[in-house]
Amino acid sequence: MLEEVSVLNNLEVFTPWGVRIGDVNNVEIDSETSTIENLFLETTNEKLVSRGDSILIPFRWVQAVGDIIILKHFPEDLPIRSKDDDGLEEYR
Repeated sequence: MLEEVSVLNNLEVFTPWGVRIGDVNNVEIDSETSTIENLFLETTNEKLVSRGDSILIPFRWVQAVGDIIILKHFPEDLPIRSKDDDGLEEYR
């Protein structure tokens, strides 16, 4: 169990299949229940999140917290960018 929420800041976040999403920049807490609601990632992996945009990850998706954070769920149907042979980006 976490004793201080500050230990989450700057931890790397990984998908269940081991791909790095980004680092935790902030944590959203429900002030009434004192529970962690979301992890905020300001910069993300452009191969997983369009344009490397900022995202909020629900804390209920977290499987394990240690030296890194591993998620038990991450949507696989997000647009994934890759470069084709001509160097043009395409979405799958």
